[in-house]
Order: sequence, then C-alpha cells, then structure tokens
Amino acid sequence: MVKFIRGLGATFQHTHSIPGALDGILGYWGIDVRVEFKDPEKPRSARKLTPAEVETISTWQGRRPVIIETEEDVLKVLKELKLAREV
Repeated sequence: MVKFIRGLGATFQHTHSIPGALDGILGYWGIDVRVEFKDPEKPRSARKLTPAEVETISTWQGRRPVIIETEEDVLKVLKELKLAREV
C-alpha cells in the first residue's frame, strides 16, 4: 500500500514502531494525515482497532486520522486532501 501511495506522488513515513502512533503519516498537497492500515482480506474481527489505536484516534487534536483498507481508500483520502488544500 505504501508503494501505491508513493506512486501517486504522496509521501509516507512509517511510525508503526512507536506505541500508539498508528502505522504512519501520509503527506499530500502540503497536508499531513495519520494513517492506520487494515487488511481487507482478513475477517472483520481481525481488522478491529486495538485499544491503543482507538485511544489515539479518539483523542488526536490534529487532522482526524484515517483508516485505509484499499487502494480506493487511498484515492479518496488523496482527493480529500487536495480539495482541502484548494479551499
């Protein structure tokens, strides 16, 4: 998924090794958003957010973190970031 993101001209920094930091930070059009990846091939129960992820997402005071499962999700996020930049 990171290769796909970068191939579209966005940047991605891994942060998954930092407890509670989610999987990474996606940057596009001068805007950053925190990202959590979930594998759509796994059963829904295996894609649930961990307690640390729920805490991070619910308390984060910056741009709301996003959960990405598919390439279509990536395209949606990038479109939203581009539109936010144009406002």
